[in-house]
Amino acid sequence: MPYSHFNTDVVFFIDIKNAIVAYAHYLSFMFCFGSLIVERMLIKVDPSRYEVISIIFADIIYGIAALTLLLSGILRVLYFGQGSNFYIENPLFWWKIGLYLFIGGFSLYPTKVYILWVAPLRKKQLPHLSQGLLKRLSFVLNIEIAGFATIPLLATLITRGLGLFVLS
Repeated sequence: MPYSHFNTDVVFFIDIKNAIVAYAHYLSFMFCFGSLIVERMLIKVDPSRYEVISIIFADIIYGIAALTLLLSGILRVLYFGQGSNFYIENPLFWWKIGLYLFIGGFSLYPTKVYILWVAPLRKKQLPHLSQGLLKRLSFVLNIEIAGFATIPLLATLITRGLGLFVLS
């Protein structure tokens, strides 16, 4: 029994907190990925009012989920994972963090575009997407989706200790 010297009530509470943080982490990842897919599927030259509102709503969900992903990830590294040194010493961990930050920076462009759509919507008008804007948004969303599809691969490699080097 790994916790035989602990009060079982304390161990249960620690395990529940660990599970809740892990669940928040996984769920927020799924919401990020799903939101990006929704945005990508709905983006087109002349979207309907429903599609524009759905894209904006999906981007809001994406932003909230991305922040939840970041915060739960920090909690997992500091308190609920395999110890912060396990992660910090692994170069793949830093690739994963870099990829997350790259995707986050890249996502600012669509968010800025969507914010600019709010003014026409308030005037009961629809934004017009030129072919060039459509191509740029599609490209950015495709990069974000590919990046988010790569993050679980890096996480899987990290949890198996790949990337850690033993120097003797």
